Parts: sequence; C-alpha cells; structure tokens
Amino acid sequence: MSKVLQILGCGVLSFCLLSMPLFAAEIAVWGSTTCQKRFLEPGNAAFKTATGDEIKVYGVGTGKGMLALIDGKTMAAAASSDLASAIKSAHKEAKKAGKDLTLPANLMFHEIAKDIIVPIVNASNPVNALSFDQLAGLNTGAISNWKEVGGPDLPVAVVTSHAGSATREVFQSQVMKKAEYPTNATFVKSTRLEILQVAKNPGAIGAVSEGFYKQNPAGVKTIQTEDISRPLALITIGQPTAEVQKVIDFFRSAEGKKFFE
Repeated sequence: MSKVLQILGCGVLSFCLLSMPLFAAEIAVWGSTTCQKRFLEPGNAAFKTATGDEIKVYGVGTGKGMLALIDGKTMAAAASSDLASAIKSAHKEAKKAGKDLTLPANLMFHEIAKDIIVPIVNASNPVNALSFDQLAGLNTGAISNWKEVGGPDLPVAVVTSHAGSATREVFQSQVMKKAEYPTNATFVKSTRLEILQVAKNPGAIGAVSEGFYKQNPAGVKTIQTEDISRPLALITIGQPTAEVQKVIDFFRSAEGKKFFE
C-alpha cells in the first residue's frame, strides 16, 4: 500500500472513530411502571439506534423512584403524575419504610407526554359507563354491589395498585376526592397484575393507563367516563445530565412520539 493510501486510510479511520461515541452509556431510570411499559421499554431499541445509548428501567413505582433519585441511586425518576403528586407518593413510600424524607429544593419536572387513566372491569360485566360519583362509590366501598349501578347482582371487588403508585394517587385525587380505598381491596404491585386480577374476577374494578390497557386488553374492558388525565415525565435534581437530556429529547421528538400514538 502506498504512503498516500496509508495516510488516507488512517484519516478515514480517525474520522470514523471521532464520529462514534467512545462507549455506549446505560442510563438507569427508576420509577413509574406506567412510564416503563408505556414508552421507556418499548422505545429503548429506537433510542439506542438514534443515540448509541441504552435505557435500563427499574419499574418500582413513582414513589420509590423518587426515593431512589433522592438517595442518589438514579439520575432520573420516572413519574406518571404531576410533581406534587409524585412528591406525595414519595412521602407515602418513606413513611412505609420508616424513613424521614428531606426533599431537594431544586427538583425539576420534565413532561414527556399526557396519558389517560381508564377505569377497567371484567370483560363479562355489562356496565359500559359510569359517572365520577359512581366510580368513587364503587372504589370506596360505598357501593358494594354492581346492581346498584345497573349491573349484575355481584359484589364489587376493588383492585388497585400499591400506596406509592402515581396512577392510584391521580385516580384517588381526581375521582375519589382523596377518599381511601376499602380495607378489603386487593392491592397489587404493578399495572400488569391489576389487569390480571380484574380479568379473573367478574365483579372486579380497577384503573390503569389507557396506553397500557391497549397493550394488554385480554379479559377486561374500559368504562366510559369523564377524562382522567395526567402527565408522564422524568424528574431530576437540578438540570438533567447529558445522558438524561438525550432521553427527554428523544421521547419529545417526532420519532419518540410514535410510542404514544
């Protein structure tokens, strides 16, 4: 090989090496299982193709994700609620763990998209629409039989997520006016388990992300009611790192928005 070709070859190789990232980063995000299943995991392959980096999601719920952020275990917490509700979920998780929670003053909220929460019932339930008042009654135990809202003579079985769940926090706030669930409710650890529980019981009722429901509709159906909406977001302490900013920018881009359609 001539010296000219050798030099040219080295120049091309140097350009290629400079154009590629020196190493792929694994970006850890702790928090909402809704964010996990709604866009972070489904969009991970496209994100990796676009940036060379990879997202590692720990679906522990919004509250525990906030605690992980404050404890320095993650650079971003995924939240399926507004900031105030995410903080409330964090306080609930801290209380359960017997911890004192001190919040940083510079928490930053980065909204990615809007999400709809839908009430779900067993697919065999003939009830198709309910008001907020009826949903509140069913979920608090004030209405204990489906025949009270035009359904079959079946006891109501309430299924909801754990205390640190943002989906539960939003539903309680917007629909139940912050009333508590009955003590005999079934409390589950994830949206997937909530859907499975409702699918098993003809008298069951729950509330999940519409996007997640569309991915897992078997055995359940949605109930028509007023819109129950909330943001899906990442929360950081101060400005996001360059890696986390990539995640925010990607899912706000035209390519990233495809995962919310």
